Amino acid sequence: MAARAEATNVQALIFDVFGTVVDWRTSLINDFTAWSATRGLSGDWTGLVDAWRQAYVPSMDEVRKNPARGFIKLDDLHRRSLEQLAPQFGLKNLSDGDLNYITTGWHRLKPWPDVISGLTRLKSKFIISPLSNGNVGLLTRMAKNAGLPWDLILGGDVFGHYKPDPETYLGAARLLNLQPEQVMMVAAHNNDLAAAQKLGLKTAFIPRPTEYGPLQKLDFEATGDWTIVAKDLNGVAEALGC
Repeated sequence: MAARAEATNVQALIFDVFGTVVDWRTSLINDFTAWSATRGLSGDWTGLVDAWRQAYVPSMDEVRKNPARGFIKLDDLHRRSLEQLAPQFGLKNLSDGDLNYITTGWHRLKPWPDVISGLTRLKSKFIISPLSNGNVGLLTRMAKNAGLPWDLILGGDVFGHYKPDPETYLGAARLLNLQPEQVMMVAAHNNDLAAAQKLGLKTAFIPRPTEYGPLQKLDFEATGDWTIVAKDLNGVAEALGC
């Protein structure tokens, strides 16, 4: 797979993170399984992780529908969802320290194998930044733990909005002093790219067919007319001449 169209005026690449840059599902299941063994805890970690991720979009929709309550960052949404879900998966009587460790599992996610090399190549020619629904504190710690070489970090709390709200994509371009067409959104999710494309951004799709494990239903392949379709981030770098 290679470039579908010229993207010569692109100066910055912004990236979806959960699923595109990091393998959240495997990372969380492995982290909690190893940690719980040292704590003498047992529970259905796979079931919890999958249910927790399914609560992600509805929790952001609640923030979107209730602007008068103010913006709530993703770390706090994750904690609320966890407290509701944990007892359903055999995890009762967790201490505040336990709940904090599990919530901050999202700070310790591991990148897919192509990510560090691909980002490093892209950074040689472009500004690179996450454009994630994660908050800046979460994304900064994730970058530190995983060695992600971002030039800056843009999260939902920078804009007080979650993707696919236009304020996120256009806000990234504005903060970088760029026009939307000078920015390329990179994601493994067709709906994320569709929202960015509608606002004038360039787009790059890479598949992550195992993101949701056996629950994966979408995004096995590109379903839009994206600027670049590549097999991974090194393929995006290749298409952009890095």
